[in-house]
Amino acid sequence: MQLTWPNCLNVRDLGGLPTSDGRQIAAGALIRSDNLSRLTDAGVTAVREASVSRIIDVRTPPECDGDPSPFATNPLYRNMPLYNADDPYDPTLSLEQNYVAMLDLHPELLAAAVGAIADAPTGAVVVHCHAGKDRSGNVVALALSVAGVPAQSVAADYAFLDDRMRDHFAEQLALINDPNERSQLAESFTARPETMLAVLQHLEDQYGGAEAYIRQSGLGDNQLYALRARLVA
Repeated sequence: MQLTWPNCLNVRDLGGLPTSDGRQIAAGALIRSDNLSRLTDAGVTAVREASVSRIIDVRTPPECDGDPSPFATNPLYRNMPLYNADDPYDPTLSLEQNYVAMLDLHPELLAAAVGAIADAPTGAVVVHCHAGKDRSGNVVALALSVAGVPAQSVAADYAFLDDRMRDHFAEQLALINDPNERSQLAESFTARPETMLAVLQHLEDQYGGAEAYIRQSGLGDNQLYALRARLVA
């Protein structure tokens, strides 16, 4: 369900997604968002009214310093980046390949972010990056998979983008004159179900699935139980 948090562009309550055992993700449990630094005063109020108990910001520290969250000094805020500043980056890789590289390089960071969802106080948990699509999308995909949401539904939710974010991406592309740079940026702006399906298949092939990946990366039975209890209605 889309949420209106002025002036965020891509905010979504993941409640209602089906699980494989016939239940669903609880409303108001997990929210995926773009950069909260866009929030107006009214947007900050909307976040507070959503009974948010934890905000997990997976941007890098330089991003956070340059574009700080309005909640940065609040105890509910956690900055939990998914990669280090000196990690290798190849702009010629596809989105799927970049996701896989991130997952393989720092499983402990991905697991810690999922664990922070499980360990949060009672209330909604917000996971956000800059666009609410890539880094937050992978953390959310892991959490939903562990909670029992089938891969097709995880991928469909990943691929959802608010029209406001699509318009923002189009505006950014229009500023780029170099065709190669524009093509690379256009690829980074995509959100295709098959991209996330390929990532989930990689987790299955290399680790035995999302839950096995999370377990190997540090989460134990208690946190996995807490995650499911929080997310599944």
